[in-house]
Amino acid sequence: QVQLVESGGGLVQAGGSLRLSCTLSGMNFASVYDWAWYRQAPGEQRELVAELTNGGMITYAESVKGRATISKDLAKRTMFLQMHTLKPEDTAVYFCYADDGWGANYWGQGTQVTVSP
Repeated sequence: QVQLVESGGGLVQAGGSLRLSCTLSGMNFASVYDWAWYRQAPGEQRELVAELTNGGMITYAESVKGRATISKDLAKRTMFLQMHTLKPEDTAVYFCYADDGWGANYWGQGTQVTVSP
């Protein structure tokens, strides 16, 4: 069974930083074609924050450009999202996403990030 488990969320003051982690199990890490972080604020739709393809292409939402870095570590079977200069509007549940490029996709359970003013 494929599982994505996020960690690293919490309460952070505005201007602070954090690193979210997403660990994969049940699937060959190298087989993931597309990695991504999404977030969903209360009353809002889920939105893409950052995306990293197996070919190395990286995309960031305009709202986090310059403040976020997505990366992965094969040895740790983990994908990361490093964010700095956090703003209250970054408050959301952050979800990890992975797909194999053949139609199978997976989501983590989400981790809450709260940025206080």
